[in-house]
Amino acid sequence: MIKNLKILGLCLVMMFFLTSCSENVEKEEVTYINIPTASTTGALPPFGNSLAKLYNSKLEGVRVNAQASNGGIENLNLLQSEEADVSMAVSSNVYQAYKGLEKFEGRPNDKIRVIAGLYFNPNQVVVSKSSDINSIEDLKGKTFAPGAPGSTTEYETQVHMEIADLKYPDDIKAQFVGFTEAIDLMRNKQIDGAWIMAGAPTSAVTEMLKTTDTKILEIPEEFVSKMKETYPWYSSYTLKAGTYEELTEDVNTSAVKMIMFCSSDLDEDLVYDLTKTFFENLDSLKETHSFLNEVTVEGAVEDIADLELHEGAKRYYRELKVIE
Repeated sequence: MIKNLKILGLCLVMMFFLTSCSENVEKEEVTYINIPTASTTGALPPFGNSLAKLYNSKLEGVRVNAQASNGGIENLNLLQSEEADVSMAVSSNVYQAYKGLEKFEGRPNDKIRVIAGLYFNPNQVVVSKSSDINSIEDLKGKTFAPGAPGSTTEYETQVHMEIADLKYPDDIKAQFVGFTEAIDLMRNKQIDGAWIMAGAPTSAVTEMLKTTDTKILEIPEEFVSKMKETYPWYSSYTLKAGTYEELTEDVNTSAVKMIMFCSSDLDEDLVYDLTKTFFENLDSLKETHSFLNEVTVEGAVEDIADLELHEGAKRYYRELKVIE
């Protein structure tokens, strides 16, 4: 009898323990964060994966997933449809999405908030040396890859061609493909050039320069100054010699700031943690992502097209006295 009571008591203790564990599991809250990035041959997908790994290892109760996308415009659309939580896009696209301009006409998203301004994203126009393309104006009549349909890269091609008084896409023989397809087309001499917009160095440009007889087209400072009259977010940017092994001289081009953004609906404490964790581990991220070398906490609030910071990010920057 006593033995049976002991067994019964043990069973009750085990049931209580298992029930308690089950309740604790049920009570544990996990926040899932989806981060779309860009084309797989660009600089953003590896960075997004590193960011996800960093957050998953440093933050409790957070599960972060990063995946490739068609770039900034799609990322902003995904944010608006609540299919993305955190993402990246150039300041021009973020501004347009916030205001409901260009590709986002009639559907402004005033919930967009900046976590950090990251690095300048330069336009890198790779052209065949035999194509006789020495300026944006020379693209007229050429077979050219302006980017995937609806991508940030395609938009950049359009804006630059319009500043050069070219009709887009009528004045080129357009091949609307992403970076990977553009590399193959260039190798097979099926196109004269391709527009690449990504942090430098980026693998797509590296691959083209190494495996084809190509060069990076210069976009002179005067051209960039003309662009800024209509599009104030542009900056003149120097691709320094050595950025790519084949780049033996500095080449000037245009650039805009890459911005990490989220929705105002994202929890303030969470965004504070995301911002703080990113900057406290920035040095380790720079070891594998050289395009982050110029990123600083002070620069995170500059050249962001006057867009609003998320309250969680503001709190972090105020602690460091970056903003008031």
